[in-house]
Amino acid sequence: MSGSVIPKALRQLPWRLLALLIGVAAFGAIVLYSAAGGSVTPWATSHVVRFSIFLIMAMIMARIPETTYARLALPGYFIVLVLLIGVERIGAIGGGSQRWLDLGFIRLQPSELMKLMIVLATARFYAMLPAGEIRKWTAIWPPLVLLGLPFLLVLIQPDLGTASMIAIGGLTIMFLAGIPLRLFIGAGVIGAAALPVIYSLLHEYQKKRVLIFLNPEADALGAGYHITQSKIAIGSGGLFGKGFLNGTQSHLDYLPEGHTDFVFATMAEEWGLVGGLAVIIAFVLIGRWGLNVANRANSRFGRLTAAGLSMTIFYYVTINLLMVMGFAPVVGIPLPLVSHGGTAMLTVMLCLGVLMSIDRHNRVQRGL
Repeated sequence: MSGSVIPKALRQLPWRLLALLIGVAAFGAIVLYSAAGGSVTPWATSHVVRFSIFLIMAMIMARIPETTYARLALPGYFIVLVLLIGVERIGAIGGGSQRWLDLGFIRLQPSELMKLMIVLATARFYAMLPAGEIRKWTAIWPPLVLLGLPFLLVLIQPDLGTASMIAIGGLTIMFLAGIPLRLFIGAGVIGAAALPVIYSLLHEYQKKRVLIFLNPEADALGAGYHITQSKIAIGSGGLFGKGFLNGTQSHLDYLPEGHTDFVFATMAEEWGLVGGLAVIIAFVLIGRWGLNVANRANSRFGRLTAAGLSMTIFYYVTINLLMVMGFAPVVGIPLPLVSHGGTAMLTVMLCLGVLMSIDRHNRVQRGL
């Protein structure tokens, strides 16, 4: 009996996806090894260990039925929302922001978990909503409340980048569920009109980031230093790069955060356009796999969740790339599976764990 179960369980794993994930994470470890001056410490080893743990976690999540995620979506959302309120009340402060709950054995950042839960919760809402209600006000205001509460709680931490991703995740599900496009256009007009008010509520360093994004050369040695040095690193890499361990921007400490938010610039300097395209193509293939899972899903919850989580990963990668190339403000969004740091990697692997669960459910339904 066990001999027949194990091969079937192995066949149900998306091996092409796993190969892509391992390849991207391994390349990330190589880049971090170089960023540390040719040393596995302090970044490369912890990067590999974290990825190994999170990959096992995602494979375990793949064995959990899709219906379980559907049942836990709304309760899980409210639990994370309570944790966000706890951050505001008793959260640990680091780097001028209050984003973490210090549990002793781990510093938990609930806002990262909310990126997953907002997708699950809004997908669950629209899965329960009768089809005839989709163009009524009752299909609009509950999801707006669901995404509005965590958006505001994260914005006051302050963490504009994560707050924006939470809002985008919820709005993506609303759009995919069939909310009329004119409502999004109207909301966009209202949002544009409210930009001066939102700008006035930002912290001083956030205002500087917006101004520097518009004109980074205005303070190239001050607030615009990150973007300026990132552009220099990417541009100096050329087509094939300067070669492994030969990057100067990161090794001579010209490039700040070259192992986290600006790791793509570190990589592009040594591996050039070819290396950068390889990473981008890998993420495109991961995103295509996720959208294929959504297309094959048998339930409305599965379709919305798979598409929403795939787009969440897409936003992660896109915002980081736009940021390091100077096409978006610096909002502290790392490149998942490549940057050093566990929070972004954890979020992406949680998303992939749920996606693999939906994929496995689809395979079981088709008798594969």
